[in-house]
Amino acid sequence: MTGETMKLIMEEICVIGMGYIGLPTALMLAANGNPVVGVDINAGLVETLNNGHVTFQEDGLEELFCKASDIRFTTAYPSANVYIVAVPTPFDNDTKKIDPTHVVSAVSSIMDVCPKGTIVIIESTVAPGTIEKHICPAIRQRGFTVGSDIHLAHAPERIIPGRMIKELRENARVVGADLPETGEKVRELYSTFCNGSIVLTDIRTAEMTKVVENTYRDVNIAYANELAKICRQDELNVYEIIKLANMHPRVNILQPGPGVGGHCISVDPWFLVGDYPGLSLLIHEARKVNDSMPGFVLRRVLDILEKHGMAGSGRVGFYGLSYKEDVDDLRESPTLQLYGLMRLHLGGNAKFYDPICRQDAVSGQVQDFDDFIDACDLIVIMVGHEHIKENMGSLKGKIVLDTRNICMLDGVYRL
Repeated sequence: MTGETMKLIMEEICVIGMGYIGLPTALMLAANGNPVVGVDINAGLVETLNNGHVTFQEDGLEELFCKASDIRFTTAYPSANVYIVAVPTPFDNDTKKIDPTHVVSAVSSIMDVCPKGTIVIIESTVAPGTIEKHICPAIRQRGFTVGSDIHLAHAPERIIPGRMIKELRENARVVGADLPETGEKVRELYSTFCNGSIVLTDIRTAEMTKVVENTYRDVNIAYANELAKICRQDELNVYEIIKLANMHPRVNILQPGPGVGGHCISVDPWFLVGDYPGLSLLIHEARKVNDSMPGFVLRRVLDILEKHGMAGSGRVGFYGLSYKEDVDDLRESPTLQLYGLMRLHLGGNAKFYDPICRQDAVSGQVQDFDDFIDACDLIVIMVGHEHIKENMGSLKGKIVLDTRNICMLDGVYRL
């Protein structure tokens, strides 16, 4: 390790935003020899962290916390030589363009306390050109010159809930920087915990790369979901058709599902739609297909109830509130999207259960699994938690709509 690298990692690093990306990143840095300050505007969250408790469930996160000896948490922005910004970047529902408010606010607050020569690393996923259009002006407004007084880099995260710790260590990273020297310093810092390749490029290329990655996945999911709709119309088994098609050596169709959730795949493609409306036609259609799936599930529910003579009276239970299996992340969850659509159709007859999301998130949420099963005539499997796979026998005697193709009981309805 070079002397310059030692100097870099001995300086205090400030990570802004202690959410699903910021907290694991801060803990990973601290567990690998870097003194870290974690900042969040949520005072209750900061207090919980300072008391030694994690704020969401993730495999290996508590063990990592125990190894992160040189870390503290605060609501105040400290002076530091390196800042990593990991705050939300939503999109505007009307224009589909990125809403840069949170990331600009964080950078502006950094400028109030940082010394000259500071490196600001944006980990938040942003639309291509966001750093040039929004971040650089915020820095200049504080009297700093980008590239000399303040150095910028974009190192978009590439991790998924459920495998965060493993992927932080192993996944390759792309780092876009204002200068080659900045990129080298950021690579040295991330190399303290990342065993994957760390590739350097310019900032705008890094911005586009991350958005393209998630858009690729969204488009491929949309193809599977559209196939499910087509096959449903002709009463064909979409799962059998996908299995047979995937026997071709150059075909790899994904599985359909009840929708797309999380803060990446369901959000990032909109950045391209908003900025390139005349060019992103396929991307836009894919987004519409995936956003339509909760409504498609609801129509399946209503058809099944009518088929069984329960229209208007059937008690429906939705298993799973998170956006994917075995995590407690509710962001953009298909179940929550469906919840917003169903009140006029199912009213108070709908119940919800999730073995991992223990805090009440919706009206009708039940905290006991047996009570949930007893209260429902039709069970809709929205999330393939390991829990339901281990308790599939409890669904015997119930009408089941399985949107994840994991229930092998007789008479199960599927997408």
